Amino acid sequence: MKPATLKAELDVRTGGRYRISFTRDDGEYFEAGGIYREVVPNERLVFTWAWHSTPERESLVTISLKPDSAGTLMIFHHAQFFDETARDNHQRGWRSFIDKLESFVA
Repeated sequence: MKPATLKAELDVRTGGRYRISFTRDDGEYFEAGGIYREVVPNERLVFTWAWHSTPERESLVTISLKPDSAGTLMIFHHAQFFDETARDNHQRGWRSFIDKLESFVA
């Protein structure tokens, strides 16, 4: 298997768009994008989320950051899913991403 790849195009401002594409190490390709609804530096990001393959299934992600003793507390909320299956699949995907995030920013 080849290593996973990631490409991101980000216009991080209220009303700006983003697109993220990645290929997992098993070769499966994914692409998602949306619009930033709220951008408050060092505090909050709110953006729509839709997979390229199902653009009509738009959901909403809110990430809040708060100082927490020696670090930062990240509160991650993803809502407005098409159905429970979509919710459960996103939960697995985001959990995998967040589990890797700590080692990346440490």
